[in-house]
Amino acid sequence: MSLETEIKAAIRDVPDFPKPGIMFRDITPIFHNQTLCNKIVDGFISNFKTKPDAIVGIESRGFLFGMLLANKLNIPFVLVRKAGKLPFKTIKHEYELEYGTATIEMHIDSLQKGWNVMIHDDLLATGGTAEAAAELVKQQGANVCGFSFVVGLTFLNGIQKLNKHTNNITCLAQY
Repeated sequence: MSLETEIKAAIRDVPDFPKPGIMFRDITPIFHNQTLCNKIVDGFISNFKTKPDAIVGIESRGFLFGMLLANKLNIPFVLVRKAGKLPFKTIKHEYELEYGTATIEMHIDSLQKGWNVMIHDDLLATGGTAEAAAELVKQQGANVCGFSFVVGLTFLNGIQKLNKHTNNITCLAQY
């Protein structure tokens, strides 16, 4: 069975969440299967073109596999959080949502200039948050060497926003 098939078999579809007409792809059942979790981490690593200097995980589900990736590669893990959640000095990036804006932050000392950084989240939808994380990486003088997602919702075309940063984009399962 392919990794994508295993991931899709583990994902729980929740209709009409968070609002009617939305099919929510719930990855939390994956965490009951440690063998699958290890395969997912290895699947990401096998898709890396080069070993990154750091993994950036996007709040909050991006922390889950992002930390596992960083730990297995023995590299730093960096948190990107919603505004006001980090305790030290931060840099910010505001981005557009369907209705309004949002702001994410990263500590000012999270990355070193010239580092190659992999940005990780659980799901790629419209790409707005991942693109905002890429802008934070660039503000610190680092390079975006790739993006990794457990799930990609191809019909929302988020990959198009991210292609301007890199074409090294991995979605292990696509809908």
